Amino acid sequence: MQKVRKAVIPVAGLGTRFLPATKAMPKEMLTVVDRPVVQYAVDEALEAGIEHIVFVTGRNKHVIEDYFDIQPELLDTLTQAKKHHQLATLQTMQLPAGAVSFTRQQAPDGLGHAVWCARDIVGDEPFALLLPDMVSFGKKGCLAGVMELYGKTGGNVIAVEQCDPTETNKYGIVGKGADVGSGFVVTEMVEKPAPAVAPSNYYINGRYVLQPEVFELLGTQERGAGDEIQLTDAMKRLSETQRFHAHPFDGRMFDCGSKEGFIQANVALALARGDIRDLVFEPIAEMMAQAGSRAEAA
Repeated sequence: MQKVRKAVIPVAGLGTRFLPATKAMPKEMLTVVDRPVVQYAVDEALEAGIEHIVFVTGRNKHVIEDYFDIQPELLDTLTQAKKHHQLATLQTMQLPAGAVSFTRQQAPDGLGHAVWCARDIVGDEPFALLLPDMVSFGKKGCLAGVMELYGKTGGNVIAVEQCDPTETNKYGIVGKGADVGSGFVVTEMVEKPAPAVAPSNYYINGRYVLQPEVFELLGTQERGAGDEIQLTDAMKRLSETQRFHAHPFDGRMFDCGSKEGFIQANVALALARGDIRDLVFEPIAEMMAQAGSRAEAA
């Protein structure tokens, strides 16, 4: 069993659901509380033991590269101003030299194509995949649990959560087989099945450990939904010859690619922060009470 050292983070999406905010700013740089969405994915990867981050970018995403670079002028200014807390925060977030790579997805051909673009950097070894729109919220990051299960099962591991059984048509759903460690065997993968025919209510939530053979499949993958190269289609082909297990995440993943998920993430993470919880709890509670009163009056 090979160690998982590298993680792929696709950041080439246009973020059209957040226009006009994303007209000039990458959606991955929108902030949840006080750090960009993409920083949460990187933190989660490092927590899980990842040593090298591979970003798959696109045009107008250079600000992401700048964000993960050193800014000597800013560090000098903070040092001279004796702003030690801010300085320490930035230093702990700095990725080591040589531990990050960037490659371009030159056309919006889907998630599967974005992953395929990282093939030469990842090489012939298993890798983690984190979709940065999905922000992990729990006692520990979702990928850490995926890696723990991978250490017992090998093969391919995907993180899952349970959705409302009536909403399976919104997600990629997996079939649940025998329990293995903290997870279970994946018996099938179905994209957005109707509730009446869904094999379960476990949906794929954007965290994966995949074997490198998926790259070859993605390279020959026919276009699927949305006329794009779909990762799920390649995983289904891979499952014909390799094992897939699922790790049920004991937490919650916020979809920050949607307005409602982005707002929910800001509220949840703000309330979980000891330094600002007391400053925002009462105002949020008051706004909720006022909104409830207006709804009742209407």
